[in-house]
Amino acid sequence: MKAMVCTRYGTPDRLELQELEQPLPKANEISIKVLSSTVTAGDCEMRSFTFPLYLHLPMRLLFGVRKPRMKVLGQEFAGVVEAVGESQKHFKKGDRVVGSTGMKLGANAEYVCLPERYAIVHMPKELDYEQAATIPTGGMNALFFLRKANIQAGQKVLILGAGGSIGTIAVQLAKHAGAEVTAIDRQEKLDMLLSIGADKVIDYERENFTASGETYDVIFDIVGKNTFSQAMGSLKPTGIYLIGNPSLGQVLRKFSGRKKGAGKVFVGVADYKAGDLRYLVDLSAKGKLTTVIDRTFPLEELAQAHHYVESGMKKGNVVIVH
Repeated sequence: MKAMVCTRYGTPDRLELQELEQPLPKANEISIKVLSSTVTAGDCEMRSFTFPLYLHLPMRLLFGVRKPRMKVLGQEFAGVVEAVGESQKHFKKGDRVVGSTGMKLGANAEYVCLPERYAIVHMPKELDYEQAATIPTGGMNALFFLRKANIQAGQKVLILGAGGSIGTIAVQLAKHAGAEVTAIDRQEKLDMLLSIGADKVIDYERENFTASGETYDVIFDIVGKNTFSQAMGSLKPTGIYLIGNPSLGQVLRKFSGRKKGAGKVFVGVADYKAGDLRYLVDLSAKGKLTTVIDRTFPLEELAQAHHYVESGMKKGNVVIVH
């Protein structure tokens, strides 16, 4: 099978198109012919190994000390079941599916084998493969964090870094819960954010939200560039400050200064569950969740896709067509 292989940590040019042996499913696995996958900020971070210093040792042990252990990147996919293991019971050959590869990665290839217990669900006929492939990573992260806030109708929600794969879904989920949503990102992404439901938008390069005097029930900091002490004055006393990061390695980065009565802080790493993915896919199929696709690249141009994601200009998602 064709696969884009990361031979060494470093720049996107380290990604090479290679022929690999097609994986065969174990008893509890399914083999999927991948028709669409994506490139996320997390993929770029794993390829370049740009983790904070204090995470270098655990990440080296997880991903490989001198070179990547999981040589094929890609965290989410949509495709067709090619073969099934003898003991799995949820899928059959020919099923259209969408899912997450978790820490096994491997979606940037023609085929991937995964245990049936992973976050993999049947794909509704209303969605195409490119749309579906963008839902798992951004969607399950957005849902995980926003559920911690238990958003109520009429509350005010601020989303920092709203223009990426997590943020575009977070804006819509917060609106779905009845919140008033303010979205912060680059000027180039603001029109798109308004088009998917944001009530207000802020260009972070021109305006500092902490200087406006506005306060919020929920602040969801996806990009991790603000500290809690910086944002404290913008959070209501009963509010919650969510710290999530699409680039994986910056989780737990830079928050300090919490004072008594200044609200709650939640830091975590999303757990990926099939039930959550099914909920998100159903919302999308019913037209209640819009998938935002900026650009598509063929699998052979994965390196160019990585360059584009690292530019910071990506609106929503970058999709890889196989």
